[in-house]
Amino acid sequence: MTDQLKKYLFEDHSTRAQAVKLTSAWQTGLAHQHYPECVRQLLGELVAASVLLTANIKFEGSLVLQLQGDGPVALIVVECNADLSIRATATLREGHDIPVDGTLQSLLNAHGQGRFIVVLDPGKKAPHMQPYQGIVPLEGATVAEVLELYMRNSEQLDTRLWLASNAEHCAGLLMQRLPNHGGTTATSAEAHESTWERAGHLASTLKTDELLALDTDTLIHRLFWEESLIAFEPQAVRWHCPCTRERVADMLRMLGRGEIESMLSEQDHIDIACNFCGKPYQFDAVDCAGLFVESANIAQPDRKSVH
Repeated sequence: MTDQLKKYLFEDHSTRAQAVKLTSAWQTGLAHQHYPECVRQLLGELVAASVLLTANIKFEGSLVLQLQGDGPVALIVVECNADLSIRATATLREGHDIPVDGTLQSLLNAHGQGRFIVVLDPGKKAPHMQPYQGIVPLEGATVAEVLELYMRNSEQLDTRLWLASNAEHCAGLLMQRLPNHGGTTATSAEAHESTWERAGHLASTLKTDELLALDTDTLIHRLFWEESLIAFEPQAVRWHCPCTRERVADMLRMLGRGEIESMLSEQDHIDIACNFCGKPYQFDAVDCAGLFVESANIAQPDRKSVH
């Protein structure tokens, strides 16, 4: 089964390993979005990273990761909810060419004003909790390096990431050193340090093509076959954008009948795409007339109920 996050814990509980590989969800996300290859790669890497990081957040909200740029790419944003439903998009700056060999820094930090933004939104289920936002300079040559620096400096967690993406898959591996709890002896602390260093050394042998080509079980076995790992139940990952035809219809009603009729006088239908996932919606003259018939019906009270 594809599109799963799998979590593992080293036997001494000092280090966690998590891996994700997305195919169906990634293909769904790209269905209505067409980006240059270098932009698509960055987007896919951020998608994989968001799933890996969200899996460790203990609340029912969402994690939003943003790469905000001052170059040819204005914004790359990914949202991952606690149930591991994801959506993602990229905004290209008009009038700017995207070079074939574009990199994270050349595309998003051309003038040194790029930012990496992390938002933790607890959602409506936790009204007493306020959203958290962290903003740091866009430092690092890759998405993985940006996130590693953020986790080390802002969250005080030693984290290693390997991320990869192409037109078919996006995938990632996370290694994280867990904090020591009370009662740790000098001997056990040394053993934990040894586990972390060994795990990092083994993971560093991972190649990009392996990350994209291998299923997660094969990947983990190939890297850590000599280690004793505790495996947890896999979690399904899916693509989900809340845009619907009904929401688009509500937006058109807000424009008003006059504006809609003006738009239809120039063309025989109205085309609208979700500004997040790019899914297209089309409304012809009959559809648009129906919008205001429905609206009028809603506005008119039921006379029988009045009397």
